[in-house]
Order: sequence, then C-alpha cells, then structure tokens
Amino acid sequence: MKTDISIPNPIFESATKLAQKLDMSLSELYTVALTAYVATYESDNITAQLNEVYEIEESVLEPDIVALQVASIGNESW
Repeated sequence: MKTDISIPNPIFESATKLAQKLDMSLSELYTVALTAYVATYESDNITAQLNEVYEIEESVLEPDIVALQVASIGNESW
C-alpha cells in the first residue's frame, strides 16, 4: 500500500543513511521499524490484558504440578 507521511528532516536523513548502510530501501527500513514498534505495543497490550485477568482469577498452580516442576529441577544450583 502506498501512503504519504511527513517526517522531520533530521529523522528522514538519518533513516536514509541507515537504509543505505543496511543495503535496503527506505520503504523496507520503515516497514521493519514499524513492525518492531507495533509488536512492542501489542506485547504491552497483551501484558495489560493478562494483568486484568489475574486481578480476578487465581494464578496458583496445582500442588502436583509444583511437585513435578521441583522434581524436574533436580540438583541444579541457582
């Protein structure tokens, strides 16, 4: 999809230099950068949603599961 956006000159110039250094087009650089930014935002959103769930629901493991986890650690030193 094509779109028009406005970017401050210093950011544009830095992005252009970085794209050249990474041997990619400016469009590719913007796509990679926005993908990373969106993924970070979505990750924060998932954390917030999980926090909401665990405010209401218990997050305690069954005793048998805890025993299995402890047994699987063995003699590991932490």
